[in-house]
Amino acid sequence: MRKILVTGGNGQLAQCLKVLANSFEGYQFSFYSKDDFDITNAIQVDAVFQAENYSFCINCAAFTNVDASETNKASAEAINYQAVYNLAHACNKHSVKLIHVSTDFVFDGTQSTPYRETDKTNPLGVYGNTKLLGEQAIQNTYEAYYIVRTSWLYSEFGNNFLKTMLRLSETRPELGVVFDQVGTPTYAKDLAALIIAIIQKDNDAFGVYHYSNEGVASWYDFATEIFNLKNLKTKVLPIRSEQYPTPATRPSYSVFDKQKVKHIFSISIPHWRSSLENCLQNV
Repeated sequence: MRKILVTGGNGQLAQCLKVLANSFEGYQFSFYSKDDFDITNAIQVDAVFQAENYSFCINCAAFTNVDASETNKASAEAINYQAVYNLAHACNKHSVKLIHVSTDFVFDGTQSTPYRETDKTNPLGVYGNTKLLGEQAIQNTYEAYYIVRTSWLYSEFGNNFLKTMLRLSETRPELGVVFDQVGTPTYAKDLAALIIAIIQKDNDAFGVYHYSNEGVASWYDFATEIFNLKNLKTKVLPIRSEQYPTPATRPSYSVFDKQKVKHIFSISIPHWRSSLENCLQNV
């Protein structure tokens, strides 16, 4: 029985992993939330790794509030950078392979073609910068890692754009949603399936990977499809980013090239619309 340590145990990605892990034989998953142990504390992290003989660590923990990161830089750095360094150090010490989830926010969104893993990073704000520092902490500490960058993550669990749209539709007849930021909505359960594929493959093809669902959409497109599939009457109005100012600047283009992950792990990736339809059956 191979043992898997999962951090961020109450988040939407970990919740999706829990669902899939129930039918994943031969592996024992241990889910830890921030209430179980503090991954910003290197001593506590080492103690957890020392207690069990883990084969993999999946880091789902992150400070993901993009706007709050601008005014709460210390907390963002603690979770997205220092904690990641602690996990990488413990993985190195105890020979545990690390799967770390990162973000499209490490890029500035100025490209017009899908981002490859080798493209230059240039975060626009604190969140993206701290996530990039986390990636670099891993790369400078340990070699047995898989960094998986993803975008626009949503699911039936936790707080995300999908859940926000459904909640707002209960009280508002119309909503303004930006149309000039494009990327790909990614169902967290599909990302969880990739993570399990990485564990099953166990091929030592370490490095950085890009993963999202297939296709391209704006936030306006995403919201419109949510309401269409749910047969909701809420009207979606397309607005520009400057009409909805936020503390943090978002990349205007967050589309990924996923050829590497598809080739290395022999996976097919569903289109974002079909995955959204699957998710909405559970909401």
